[in-house]
Amino acid sequence: MLRRAAYLLSFLVATGVGHTARADDPPNPVRHYRHLWTDKDGISHLADCEVTHFFLKSMSPPAGPQWQDPMKPQTATIMFTVQPAHWNGAWHPDPKPQWIIPLHGSWWVQSMDGQKVVLNQGDVLLGEDQDVRPMPSGPYKGKKGHNAGNVGDDPVTLMVIQSANPPTIGAPCQYH
Repeated sequence: MLRRAAYLLSFLVATGVGHTARADDPPNPVRHYRHLWTDKDGISHLADCEVTHFFLKSMSPPAGPQWQDPMKPQTATIMFTVQPAHWNGAWHPDPKPQWIIPLHGSWWVQSMDGQKVVLNQGDVLLGEDQDVRPMPSGPYKGKKGHNAGNVGDDPVTLMVIQSANPPTIGAPCQYH
């Protein structure tokens, strides 16, 4: 029994379970991502979201602890894409909920409400505009999803992580 308790205690310490914040711990980080989301009326929007629910834990003892904020498990396809110089994606919805991270170069995304952002190397976008409907009026009449294109004269390399989970409607910044 004592051996089992000692094993459990060493496991908990090694994995960081039960790690209590100490004065010498680094401050809890805050990171950002952009969320291209769809409201209940089928219009896409862009939101700037914060990730703040980190905890300090080793991912693989004896490696030191690092800040983690895991998402719920999901099946995903990971791919690299290279958009040729001067690529323009025209108006379209994302094929699936997908995380997009520029690895080289910059590209822009514009939502149906007119917001436009430029994403640079290391920025993160969650594209979740699958349930959009064509705009009924205004400057984007008939358009749906988002418009996108490269910035500058070079190709843009992206890492895309497509999730098999269904999109969430009307809930910006769901990952925190």
